[in-house]
Formats: sequence, C-alpha cells, structure tokens
Amino acid sequence: MILLYLFIAFFLANLLGYGGGPASIPLMFEEIVNRYQWLTSDEFSNVLALANALPGPIATKIAAYVGFAAGGWPGFIVAHAATIVPSALAMILLMRVLRKYRQSNVVKGISLAVQPVICILMVVLTFDIIGDAAAQIGWLQSLAIAAVAFLLLTKAKVHPALVIVASFVYGGLVIPFLG
Repeated sequence: MILLYLFIAFFLANLLGYGGGPASIPLMFEEIVNRYQWLTSDEFSNVLALANALPGPIATKIAAYVGFAAGGWPGFIVAHAATIVPSALAMILLMRVLRKYRQSNVVKGISLAVQPVICILMVVLTFDIIGDAAAQIGWLQSLAIAAVAFLLLTKAKVHPALVIVASFVYGGLVIPFLG
C-alpha cells in the first residue's frame, strides 16, 4: 500500500506543480510531512537543503530520498517515476499545442495567473521552515542566518550551493557549541 501512496503523493505534487521544482516543493511538503508523515518538517527542511546543494532537479532528489526512506528500493523507483512521468507526458502531449498557440492571450494569461500562486506557496513553505528553525536554534539566530544568506545570494552573487554548504558548516561547527 505504501507504494501506491508514494505514487499518488509524488504524481499529484508534480502534476499540479506548474512551473517545475519550486512550484512542486510546497505540494510535496504537504504530502510528505502533513498528509503521510514520512518525514518531519525538520527532516524535510534538511532534505530540501541537501537537494538544493546537489546538481540536478530538486523534485527528483526529494522523491528519491523519501521514496527510499518510506519504501526501500521499490519506493525509490515508484516515487522517482511518479515525479518524472507527469512532466514527461505533459511535454510530449502539450508541446504541439503550446507551439501552435504560444502567442495566444489565453496561454499567456494562464502562465501569468499561476505565478502569484506559486510565489505564495513558496512564501508559506518558507515561513513553515523558518518557524521550525527558530524553534530549534532561536529566532535571532534563524533571522541572522537568513539575512546573511539573502545578502550573499543577492548582493555578493555567491552561488546558492556555496551558501548551503556554508550553512552546513556553520550548523555543524558552530551551532552545537552555542547551547
């Protein structure tokens, strides 16, 4: 039964995650943490950070980890397939339609209307994750880390993977000795 649940969870998250990984992450969070409770919010945050640091699509890396954790190798395969199949089918089936109607106001409107929804999903996920971090290491330190990461990413133009690695190092070498 777990394999069916893995397939449904990842298939729905990726089918409805219009816009790729960033759009499907909040949907995955809902399925993985809230609905099926395969991971805690804290564990999901760690998996997300690691998935961002590694090369390749985020959604497939999350699916691989959760699928394996919940169902072993069969779970890995099912979750991975459920993550890849919606995108592959949509690309194959809709490419001709999108090519034909790409200048259509309807197609442009659909794309523009979904962007604010994706933005709000990411904001909600961010607040969930920062709330969990604040509960573990405190609000001041969480906000300071977020501010430093924001400045490194936007002002110093440091690659996101390096910012994530730096936070891993800080979390491993500094945070354990603060409390």
